[in-house]
Amino acid sequence: MGIYPRNTFGLLGILTEPLVHANVKHLISNSVPLFVLGWCLIYFYKDLGYAVFPLLWIFSGIITWCIGRESWHIGASGLTYGLSFFLFFSGVFRRYIPLMAISILVVFLYGSTVWYMFPVSELIEKNISWEGHLSGAFSGFLCAVFFRKYGPQKPPDPFENEEEEEVEEDI
Repeated sequence: MGIYPRNTFGLLGILTEPLVHANVKHLISNSVPLFVLGWCLIYFYKDLGYAVFPLLWIFSGIITWCIGRESWHIGASGLTYGLSFFLFFSGVFRRYIPLMAISILVVFLYGSTVWYMFPVSELIEKNISWEGHLSGAFSGFLCAVFFRKYGPQKPPDPFENEEEEEVEEDI
């Protein structure tokens, strides 16, 4: 039920991969960040979150299917990486203080996971799908870029118009 890259029998895994875990420890290690990041997505991005979540699910699976090494890829890590990268970059792109605070929180809580997106993670633990992590991160970044003009935005500066009026009065 996981993703087996570049094989038709591994295509179903694009939909089922986040639901399949190797053991209880793997399930818990994905569930806690998935719950926290998913809550942040829905709370801060409301309607947009309901569009972003399934896109992250599908895109991270498709990219893993395309770039993964020939082995089974399972777990919700790609989705977790997608959420964390979306929340981080979306806050940065919007330059809106509450969303930037979420970006900082994501870095504080999950910043060290960035090292598991590269082939070097195979040296730490061979069973880690760095391809799934990288796919999720890339999907999160792409969604943050694509949806940067949708959803919550930085409110206009209330003093911006006053400064323009003062300049016009001086002239």
